[in-house]
Amino acid sequence: MKKSAIFLLLILFVSGFYACKKDYTLGGSLHDPHVDMTTYDYLKSNRLFDTLMIMVDRTGLKDELNSSATVFALTNYSISNYVKLKRDYLRVSLNDENLVYTFDSLDFPALRDSLRAYLFKEPFSLDNLTENGKFRKANDGENRLIRAVPSTDYTNSNIFPVQPRYIYLTKIVATEHDYPVPTDSTGLSQVKPEQLLEARVQTSGIITNTGIVHVLNNNHTFTFFGDTHN
Repeated sequence: MKKSAIFLLLILFVSGFYACKKDYTLGGSLHDPHVDMTTYDYLKSNRLFDTLMIMVDRTGLKDELNSSATVFALTNYSISNYVKLKRDYLRVSLNDENLVYTFDSLDFPALRDSLRAYLFKEPFSLDNLTENGKFRKANDGENRLIRAVPSTDYTNSNIFPVQPRYIYLTKIVATEHDYPVPTDSTGLSQVKPEQLLEARVQTSGIITNTGIVHVLNNNHTFTFFGDTHN
């Protein structure tokens, strides 16, 4: 392909990006972020969230899901990661390498608050988040740090004058070094890097009729189970 043709394609790409940037959802495609459904109905309609919605139904969280201004949605992969790690943990702790443990083996009522840790009463989007973030209480009563961090993926790129940002949902844990979990935002300056358990959002800013949905990366494990800092 001639250099002039390549240059023309590049111009069209960049022009298209900025023409649609208001509708751009990081980690997804260029599209209108609004869906004319409740959060529950939207997640229910997408097979990527099949296991999440079974858990929501079995824990009776439908109404709370719809009344939450921000929902960090778990994909089937995140929950599958949890089930596999839970199985491996039980096989070791019970000394039974043949132990069968599946999604249906989960104690759903006991996981109700674990699901509520991904629900927030306040709306959080790329527009109102910074790199330092907000330290806010989830519906389970525990605080989480929510940040929008500039990506370094395009550090050497001249195409984007402003770096794209990823939203992170972060759990802060105590460590064996007696580093405590802060009770409010004033304690964040004392938090050590090893206390941060981060889950990156792969698709952000889906706006339903009842709230905002951010889809967590498939590599995330539900409850952060199995993380080395847990």
